[in-house]
Amino acid sequence: MTAQEEGSVTAGGAETAPEVIRAEHISKRFGAVQALKDVNLYVRRGEILGLIGDNGAGKSTLIKTLTGFHRPDQGRLLFNGTETALRSVVHARSLGIDTVFQDLAMINDLPVYLNLFLNRELTHRPLPVLRRSEMRRRAREALDSIGISIPSVDTEVGQLSGGQRQAIAVARSVYAESTQLLLLDEPLAAMGAKEGGQILRLLKRLKERRDIAIILIAHNYAQIVDICDRVNLLQHGEITLDRASQETSVSELLELVHAEYGVN
Repeated sequence: MTAQEEGSVTAGGAETAPEVIRAEHISKRFGAVQALKDVNLYVRRGEILGLIGDNGAGKSTLIKTLTGFHRPDQGRLLFNGTETALRSVVHARSLGIDTVFQDLAMINDLPVYLNLFLNRELTHRPLPVLRRSEMRRRAREALDSIGISIPSVDTEVGQLSGGQRQAIAVARSVYAESTQLLLLDEPLAAMGAKEGGQILRLLKRLKERRDIAIILIAHNYAQIVDICDRVNLLQHGEITLDRASQETSVSELLELVHAEYGVN
């Protein structure tokens, strides 16, 4: 039995779930720029991995590699223990790898329920007529299941707060039946304390479900330590720290990042 099949033991002694994705010795170059250099990373089902690093460290390139947008020059990706070459974002999504970027990719003039089913609308066959009532019902069910409070699924997304829009974008990925790995690119950026708290509570509920793996990119180290199970620090295209959140602190993470620039 492999380590992935039997799981392992965390620092706290709890048995962990099988790995959803593992990146081994990933490198990516753009001309003279070495964006990624021998990156090794993994995340398990039910786990939230915090990915931190200064601007230019390679976070965006790594995320785009894990979602099929970029192909690595070297190294390999294992998805559910099987080596997998991601051909495109569409291919990655078909396997169950989805990403929520800062721009959210939603249409403000459309109601919540249509945004939740964007590009996967339910229709009556053989006629391409939308099954609006069914989409409304499922949208309400999806939002309720992860504790998102929206007065009506008929509300236009543009009328909602930033936190509510971010929550809907997350719900859209989570509700997709195939999603196994969710990557969140700065979901708390430019949010106030109240809206950021809403997203953190949503992430905690998703972690309690233990059915998907999440990689969270954020610059707020206090939030990373609070919500994530492990922290990976990416510097100059390499993972220089992989540690359980309970074994590190905000001050240590700040010290490690500042040490790169000689800041006391």
